Amino acid sequence: MRITVKGLSKTYGKGEAATKALREVQFTIEQGEMVSITGPSGCGKSTLLHILAGIESIDSGEVWIGDAPIHTWDDKEIANLRLTKMGFVFQSFHLVPVLTAWENVALPLIAAHQAPEKARVRALDALREVGLIEKANRYPSQLSGGQNQRVAIARAIVGKPAIIWADEPTGALDTDTAEQIIGMLEMLNQHHGTTVVIVTHDPMVAGRTMRTIRLQNGRVIRDGGTAQC
Repeated sequence: MRITVKGLSKTYGKGEAATKALREVQFTIEQGEMVSITGPSGCGKSTLLHILAGIESIDSGEVWIGDAPIHTWDDKEIANLRLTKMGFVFQSFHLVPVLTAWENVALPLIAAHQAPEKARVRALDALREVGLIEKANRYPSQLSGGQNQRVAIARAIVGKPAIIWADEPTGALDTDTAEQIIGMLEMLNQHHGTTVVIVTHDPMVAGRTMRTIRLQNGRVIRDGGTAQC
């Protein structure tokens, strides 16, 4: 699914306390690309990702997901798009501690009113795809950080999304485990044609993507080429 951003600006606060998070950001990500968004802390990376995913509003500009102008949509329309077309992977996993691995993976399907048994079968298939089927009945506290992130990836892909948004997905992991997680995102991108957009400060992660968009002070200062996070 193609992502198009035109003249995107975002400011937090008002008056002297105002902070410009994004300034006239503009780019296009084609369907099936795997792209990293890099830059120093506070440059607007996570804000940009949240806006692209419809989690935050914008002050001006346009954001198109495919042919959907989400900058004009209401919360209900955007929520439905997120549920049906997007998957999310975060640094802190966001797993529900009282649910097993497969139950956590099934949550988006249950939210979409899928029959419980069908949701369970699809959740198990997603865990199998990330190599974690044997841990399906374990709770997050019984899994390692890398295993919990694989559960989070399974949850992100269980609905077969067109886009996966990943916000610092390796930030809490050691180098070897981080490489495994990026390898899984690469596999999803290459085998399923899923568009993958990763916010990262890690040069290893950025170096594994097809393209790097670098931000500084809320502006795009480089689009393409190798990353220098």
